[in-house]
Amino acid sequence: MSSLDDPFEEFEREFEGGGTAVLERQLQQEVTEEGDHDLFAHYVRKEKIVESAVTGAPVIALCGKVWTPGRDPEKFPVCPECKEIYESLKRD
Repeated sequence: MSSLDDPFEEFEREFEGGGTAVLERQLQQEVTEEGDHDLFAHYVRKEKIVESAVTGAPVIALCGKVWTPGRDPEKFPVCPECKEIYESLKRD
């Protein structure tokens, strides 16, 4: 499966084995309050959401937010940072 078909593939490949990765992108400063990540629906692979539901393990969104999903993402706007990263991965 190419990264055009699965934008998460490159992102996850970078983090396999506990190594580090650099995700290059333009930084856009937004004035946000502490906890604003909780106001958004974040991009995470479906398999990771299912795994989290079964094991209770936290997931990592494309923007870096780490949390244990439990709310209906349809009730929140999409995280602009996750969306930007996802779109940039699709272009590459």
